[in-house]
Amino acid sequence: MEKVILRSGFIRLTSLRPTYNLHPVTDEIKHSPLEAAHVALGAKLVSFAGWNMPVQYTSIIDEHTAVRTACGIFDISHMGQFIVSGPTAAAWLDGLLTNDISKLGIGQGQYTLMLNESGGVIDDLIAYRSDETEFFLVVNASMIEEDFFWMAARQDEEIVLRNESELWAGMAVQGPTAVEIFSRAFPSEMLPLRNGISTTADGFIVCRTGYTGEDGFEIFTQASEGIAVWDKFLAAGAKACGLGARDSLRLEMGYPLNGNDLSPERSPIEAGLGIFCALEKGKFVGRDTLVQQKADGPAVKLTAIRYLEKGAPPRAHYPVISADGANLGELASGVLSPSLMCGIGMAYLPAAFTKIGTPLQIEVRGRLFPAEVVKKPFYKPTHSL
Repeated sequence: MEKVILRSGFIRLTSLRPTYNLHPVTDEIKHSPLEAAHVALGAKLVSFAGWNMPVQYTSIIDEHTAVRTACGIFDISHMGQFIVSGPTAAAWLDGLLTNDISKLGIGQGQYTLMLNESGGVIDDLIAYRSDETEFFLVVNASMIEEDFFWMAARQDEEIVLRNESELWAGMAVQGPTAVEIFSRAFPSEMLPLRNGISTTADGFIVCRTGYTGEDGFEIFTQASEGIAVWDKFLAAGAKACGLGARDSLRLEMGYPLNGNDLSPERSPIEAGLGIFCALEKGKFVGRDTLVQQKADGPAVKLTAIRYLEKGAPPRAHYPVISADGANLGELASGVLSPSLMCGIGMAYLPAAFTKIGTPLQIEVRGRLFPAEVVKKPFYKPTHSL
């Protein structure tokens, strides 16, 4: 493995693998470079998106509360990292992704989506501009192979596309004391601004983003150095947190989970993500559908739903029933909110039933629990960036 220093000062890892690193999709369970650290902490490990990952260490509520009140650290090594470079990289990505890549300055990032030809969501991701002609993409774990194949099939001769997912360990450090934790762990380094990206002297990539609604950052290190960096953050005061808390934290914010709340059958307009679709920038894959839906109004919308009283925790696929007993659909995501101590969820509902305050019912194993449509987010952090 070698380090390449870009004109912008960013350090990129390179290997001797070919440019087209087309990995076949397999059923083999993958292991995080941090797995030994999770085992040492007594984590409960589960299969997630083909990876053996920690779902919790102590309890989901305990870890969720730590992020809302102090600082937690998550293993995100399962997420994918792509490098896109070339003189036309910005224009090429603008033709594949919904947001306006051309507006990114060096060291800036944005949330964006990759769509199929009919406007359905293949994946949602973060794109960072690490140099004038180079971009660093962070994609969802379950979509690494599919995303890469899809992009490679549309690659032209001026574009270099690399899948570097196996080279990196990733950690998300989140919570109101995350900045303080970073300063303790790396006293000579500075965090980038919100949605920014920078590189430490050791070649670690730091992104000022997150999936919890709290202040924080994501850091990507060489896989071989991951455990040492993980331990450094724990020593600085971060609490190890698993996927269970990550899910409840993101759902309290109304953030979508690809594969649950986002799918190839649903568009960003239907998912309420139109703000991340720069229709004015010109042609991109799936744009025609979005233009039509925006003009006509979507027939269904991803809708936030909250219990009106205590009840069995809502889960994905539980039926959503109207006040007069009609079956309207099913939950895409659902959880008992540790911050609110009530059930919350999101579902694609007919537009007529998405007005805030609309009464609904959630069916749980034959029982109906009263709920209503609410505005996102369900919970507003007091220490957000």
